[in-house]
Amino acid sequence: MLLGLSLFYVGAVLILNGLWMLGRIGDREITIINLFTGGLTLLVSLRLALAPDADAASIRGAAFSLLFSFTYLWVAYNRLTGADGRGLGWFSLFVAITAVPVAADTLRAADSTWDWWLGLSWAAWAVLWLQFFLLLALNKPIARMTAVMAIGQGIVTAWLPGYLLLTGALR
Repeated sequence: MLLGLSLFYVGAVLILNGLWMLGRIGDREITIINLFTGGLTLLVSLRLALAPDADAASIRGAAFSLLFSFTYLWVAYNRLTGADGRGLGWFSLFVAITAVPVAADTLRAADSTWDWWLGLSWAAWAVLWLQFFLLLALNKPIARMTAVMAIGQGIVTAWLPGYLLLTGALR
């Protein structure tokens, strides 16, 4: 259920950040969803990692979820301080590189539709984080393409699966 909760709001933040990048939401206003989602996924990750019954799988899940938390908190920080985003761009490269073996490992071990979806989602997120590296750290002119990808991935990799998990339609 915690995964559904996290994914639901990751979907919201990806969609809204895409709309923000397209100029449909203001800099100061986008901060709140990034703070909320970054804080929520941070709390979920801490719950997974610090629970008395935490095992290797839950700690691994927490570590990978924190990649999302830190990204959204950094976006909020940049909006609050007016930072140019280059540091976030370099962090995005770290995350993109990390997401590739996570995707490969997940796909290699996949034995259900959910596992395949998760592995393919990690691959998609690797591409999105790579785009943020290119946009923010290397100043490549791909803002519109990155925004559209964030919106699409927000819907397909997070919002809909999160909703389906929360409603019990997906297990």
